[in-house]
Order: sequence, then C-alpha cells, then structure tokens
Amino acid sequence: MITAEQVVATQKANLQSAYGMTQQAFAGVEKLVELNLTAARATLAESAEHAKAVLAAKDPQEFFALQAALLQPIAEKAAAYNRHVYDIATGTASGLQKSIEAKLVEGQQAVHGMVEATVKNAPAGSEPAMAMLKQAMSASQNAYESVQKAVKQATEVAESNLHAVTETAVKAVKTASKKR
Repeated sequence: MITAEQVVATQKANLQSAYGMTQQAFAGVEKLVELNLTAARATLAESAEHAKAVLAAKDPQEFFALQAALLQPIAEKAAAYNRHVYDIATGTASGLQKSIEAKLVEGQQAVHGMVEATVKNAPAGSEPAMAMLKQAMSASQNAYESVQKAVKQATEVAESNLHAVTETAVKAVKTASKKR
C-alpha cells in the first residue's frame, strides 16, 4: 500500500530531478551564448581587419587575392563553430539523457517492487495471472533495452556522418582556394 509519505517523498525527488535537469539545460544554453559572443567578437574584429586590407589593395589582383584568401578561413571557422555547437548540444543532451535514464531505472525498480509485492500477496489460484504479469514486465524491460541500443547506434552513425561531411566540406574549400 502506498502511503502519503511515499507520495510526498516521490514528489520531492521528482522536483529535485527536474531542477537538476533544468540546471543542465541552462548550462548548455550558457555555453552556446558564450560561444556565440566569442564568435561574434572574432568575426567583427576579423571583418574590420579584412576591410582595411581590401581598402589598401593597390590593384585588382591584390584585391581578388585578398578576397580569395578570405574564403578558406571562413569555411574552417564555420566548421569549427559547428563542431563546438554540436559538442555543446550533445554534451547537454547526454547529461539530460543520463538523468532521465536514472529516473526510468528508479521507476522500473519501483514498479518491479510493486509487482513482486502483488505476486507475493496474490490470492491462491491466481498464479497463472501473476506469471503473465511478470512475463509482461520482463518483455517490456527487454523492449526498452532494445530501443536504447538502437538509439545509441543511430546516434553514433549520425555523429560519424556529421564528422565526415564537415571534413569533406573543409577539404573542398581548401582545394577550391588553392586553385584560385
């Protein structure tokens, strides 16, 4: 039987968990804001320097050379920025996922405990129904674990593909810049 104290304790634990996850999310947002401010400052300073250099160009060849030289660093910086954003997002998501998984395990253990208590206190003759209940619990646990494995594999594939695409784009820009 569930008591009022158990309900209050559960609500308190859930509130603390939600607060912790909110703190993790805000930490991720703070990192993104810091990254964006740093990138904006750097871009502003680099743009000013580039504008000065372009205005000081003595002939069209120097002007076009300066413009072409600008492309490669921009692509590399954009790729680096995207990697930073991705790292922040995946780090934050990973932390939140761990918190959620811990709460799910805790909830599964509580449900499992309630099922065991129900099975122990079940009236005589209800053994087949109790066996079916335990089997259903086991099947749901197995399904949950399968989904977790599939999500992890999909995430790893997506990370690998993102890395490959980023590297290919940076190499393409370097190659194009060298041809000019």
